[in-house]
Amino acid sequence: MEQEVIRISNIKCKPNDGLDLIEKKIRKALNLGKEDIKYEILKRSIDSRHKPEIIYLYSVNVLSVKGKSFKDILKRTRDKNVTLSKKIIYQLDTSTKGREISEEERPVIIGFGPAGIFAALNLSRMGLRPIVYERGLEISKRQEKVNGFWSGEKLDLNCNVQFGEGGAGTFSDGKLNSSIHESTGRISYVLNTFVEHGANPEILYVNKPHIGTDVLAKVIVSIREEIKANGGEIHFASKLEAINLKANPSGEKEIDSLEIKDLTTGKIFTKTARKVILAIGHSARDTFEMLDKLGIMMTAKPFAVGVRVEHKQELINRNAYGAALDNPNYKLPTADYKVTYKTHASGEERGVYSFCMCPGGYVVNASSEEGELAVNGMSYSSRAGENANSAIIVTVTPKDFGENVLDGMKFQRKLEAAAYREGEGKIPVQTFGDFDKGVKSTSLGKVMPNTKGDYKLSNLREVLPEFITSSLTEGIHGFDKFIKGYDNEETLLLGVESRTSSPVKILRNDDYYSINIKGLIPCGEGAGYAGGITSAAVDGMKACEAIAKGFIN
Repeated sequence: MEQEVIRISNIKCKPNDGLDLIEKKIRKALNLGKEDIKYEILKRSIDSRHKPEIIYLYSVNVLSVKGKSFKDILKRTRDKNVTLSKKIIYQLDTSTKGREISEEERPVIIGFGPAGIFAALNLSRMGLRPIVYERGLEISKRQEKVNGFWSGEKLDLNCNVQFGEGGAGTFSDGKLNSSIHESTGRISYVLNTFVEHGANPEILYVNKPHIGTDVLAKVIVSIREEIKANGGEIHFASKLEAINLKANPSGEKEIDSLEIKDLTTGKIFTKTARKVILAIGHSARDTFEMLDKLGIMMTAKPFAVGVRVEHKQELINRNAYGAALDNPNYKLPTADYKVTYKTHASGEERGVYSFCMCPGGYVVNASSEEGELAVNGMSYSSRAGENANSAIIVTVTPKDFGENVLDGMKFQRKLEAAAYREGEGKIPVQTFGDFDKGVKSTSLGKVMPNTKGDYKLSNLREVLPEFITSSLTEGIHGFDKFIKGYDNEETLLLGVESRTSSPVKILRNDDYYSINIKGLIPCGEGAGYAGGITSAAVDGMKACEAIAKGFIN
């Protein structure tokens, strides 16, 4: 649905200005008096090009002005920042509410990360009573498992940083920005849903919205309770073991039933299913192997690997804000960054870039398989940690790791096994100065590791192949042009960052169904169709829409 609005861009405020100033500037731009107006903030970004002066730039949508038409208002203004525009509002078709559906017809969702959550939420809002099976545990029990692992307890292969309620995003920064184009209102729907369930309303308009792992956990629990209240079911500690197929009258393969293992009892039960959303996440390697043996069509896809890089957050803040940091009247957000570089260090052009940057955050042991170690970044909503960290990663393609479907996954495992050996089960850490020289670190400087899980001084050149290490070296030196001090010798590298995205794509058609298995909808990051919380949630919405067509038509 489209709603006509007046868009006002380039509203300038200082960081210490209250939001009440925005309304005054709206009235000035539109030549309004005391008429009642309704508006929403569309976007807020920071302009720090003229440090030490820092400016907040706002865009707003004016939704209505009591007693006046937009046509009349626009006649009275010559402000070039004022335009007539359209707001796209996503509308969920709930015409199926109240419809009787059999147990066999109920949609089944495998996985309860962002894609599975939003597929389940919208199906439940439509009255279609979805059933979710998630191999990990609910948030509270999952947090106990993960904290125990970080404290030295044994890794739980089914409930860890990768698996459990909320998916891998639960133990992250909770970033909600996305590179996908907003043309349907789905992104706004996702963000508004988070706000409805307890997130800070600022995520609706800040340039790079984030929730933080602490708030995200509470939001997910609230969404889960809505799904259940709407008639949905969510079963934790329930792992997909097999998909049973049959031939339909046309000779095509279709889903007959699922084999689900109750990880609490160890028993396997059969669930008849006709429509299944596969939202397994990027780390369900045993499931990828099962799908491959079953003949479900997949292809290897490019991804990226590298390290986490830690700096003092003060360095990143100073680069972003300069002397404005010393202004006691400015309450500036913890600064982030985004850097990219093209390198020819390995003999061919490769992209080196930052990913999942966590201001004031932690580097976490994100392992999910025995004898292997991967890292990720995490921060709380306050972003108050001493260090900034970001993945700095290098693009890899099937040319680097092999053309077979699961070769990328095997490449990840190889790197993670090397990281585990090098760190003796702990996160391997090296200063950039030592990495540059190719020697093992034996001491640290001013930057101390801010980690969840123990670390060990190591040599990451023993973990990563030379074409990756040479690209990282050139790239990190190159980033110093944009962030002075980025390649300081005391900068820390922690490895290995290998779970940036899925190493496979589960092929699907324009209707979102698997191209060779009827009734199966590959969805989200694990299927290769998303890259972050928001895009995965949007893909979950698309999966819901695909299933709903069969009930609406």
